[in-house]
Amino acid sequence: MTDRLIAERQGPVGWITFNNPERHNAMKLEMWEALPQALSMFEADDGIKVIVLRGAGDSAFVSGADISEFEKHRASSEEVAAYDDLAAASMRALQIIPKPTIAMIRGYCIGGGLGLAISCDLRIATEGSIFALPAARLGVGYSFDGVKRLRDLVGPAFAKEIFFTARRFQAPEALRMGLINRMTDDAGLESAIDELCASIADNAPLTVRSAKLMIEELDKPAGEPDYRRCEDLMKACIASDDYVEGRTAFMEKRKPVFRGR
Repeated sequence: MTDRLIAERQGPVGWITFNNPERHNAMKLEMWEALPQALSMFEADDGIKVIVLRGAGDSAFVSGADISEFEKHRASSEEVAAYDDLAAASMRALQIIPKPTIAMIRGYCIGGGLGLAISCDLRIATEGSIFALPAARLGVGYSFDGVKRLRDLVGPAFAKEIFFTARRFQAPEALRMGLINRMTDDAGLESAIDELCASIADNAPLTVRSAKLMIEELDKPAGEPDYRRCEDLMKACIASDDYVEGRTAFMEKRKPVFRGR
């Protein structure tokens, strides 16, 4: 782990903070390395029901890769490939973790920052947040997985516009595109995240997990989803103690207490 990426638990929420505020939380190599470790730690903690990613300070979620490291870590084609593989693996770890993930976005969400945001399940942003994928201005390629996830979120026309123009756009446009789930004013971001986390944490973890994993299966190319796995996930929910608790609480007109088993 590194002090540039802070992982901490607060009740049922695991918080991951990208902590490089003097460079608008640009991702250093050590931050890419630490992210899968933090996610693995949170996945193993049964008390954590939802994971939130945020940037330190008020200026940025993540503004991309830390360019000051390029000469050290991305000078040769081999180093670029190794760096890109690490970043891709970190984002993949974020995509496949069974627990729900939320990107809490304030300020810049650029390049790799947008890649991290679209790797989360949900995205909540302040109205002044700024988004962009500047790959076309840098002459770099973008991974198939990253292109597909963006296309799946906003559709092919908006995905092409975002990539082709490399322009910056703000949260109202991102909301219209479907890139973010919800937009708040600056003062309302924390309360919106808290309410969303509380809503998720109160629900049956096995049901939430099965829904996330099924949606990931359905995002696979035609003919590839593992329908047997999806069926098993559904049956596990029906066979769980949480299902009994949910039915009982409904009949008793009380709030259910789910235990993830």
